[in-house]
Amino acid sequence: MSQTIRNVIILGSGPAGLTAGVYTARANLQPLIYHGPQPGGQLTTTTDVENFPGFAKGIMGPELMAEMQKQAERFGAEIIQKRAIKVDLSKAPFRITFEGDVVEETHTLIISTGATAKTLGIAREWDLMGFGLSTCATCDGAFFKDQEIVVVGGGDSACEEALFLTKFGKRVRLIHRRHELRASKIMAERVLAHPKIEMIWNSTVAELIGDKKTGLTGAILENVLTKERSEISCHGLFYAIGHTPNSDLFKEYLKLDENGYIIPKPNSSATDIPGVFACGDVQDHVFRQAITAAGSGCMAAIEAERYLASCGHE
Repeated sequence: MSQTIRNVIILGSGPAGLTAGVYTARANLQPLIYHGPQPGGQLTTTTDVENFPGFAKGIMGPELMAEMQKQAERFGAEIIQKRAIKVDLSKAPFRITFEGDVVEETHTLIISTGATAKTLGIAREWDLMGFGLSTCATCDGAFFKDQEIVVVGGGDSACEEALFLTKFGKRVRLIHRRHELRASKIMAERVLAHPKIEMIWNSTVAELIGDKKTGLTGAILENVLTKERSEISCHGLFYAIGHTPNSDLFKEYLKLDENGYIIPKPNSSATDIPGVFACGDVQDHVFRQAITAAGSGCMAAIEAERYLASCGHE
């Protein structure tokens, strides 16, 4: 176990965690950031990022995260690639156990472990993620102007994404494995009435067509009732089947909503445990954007700094 009790440990190195790292490092708190299983978070699976302020010509997702990491390290943040496997938040200092039986103690903990988009688990998903396949219409919809777009899902999120994507695609096909939408009545009515949205019922995506060179060019659909397969052309395919917040480590200690998202105090990143803060997608099921995650990381860092000051820690 480390002999030093840290001022700040940050779990997760996406936009929220690295922003928290920049702010706490600039406050001379010597933060320790642990990458976790996906260094850089979900942005490392995207290609062009055009909606992050400050990059007029856009920037590649992995490049943006690499720059954010360099910025945090420039101010003194220490970044280690290990996955947390156990936490003890029953008393301060908090104890976190990492792979290899590495144990750290910290006066404050910033949780920025993010959320994982649900996928269908079919072949070549990760090869085509960011090359026509996406889990975020707001992030990537503008890349598919006047093209064929497909959305997979049947809930409110799928309906919202399909409606949003009609601003760009010449046609949006919404694929749902049932014969009626699970979405709220008003959302379902809007989708079914929209002239640019075509429903494909009782179907799932069985295969993806394309590669990193050509990008996604189509998909093979399977009718769940007849098992018949058919091929459709598309250049953008969006999964809208939900996200899973990476919060299992903390469920014994923190308040979670019915879907597993950490519930911070109103207008704050603070949790019910003094000294423990949550930011980014692990506590945000609404916006899920890099810029909102970064903003919440800033909040967590400032609140952690103020908490440490109030406790007399330098």
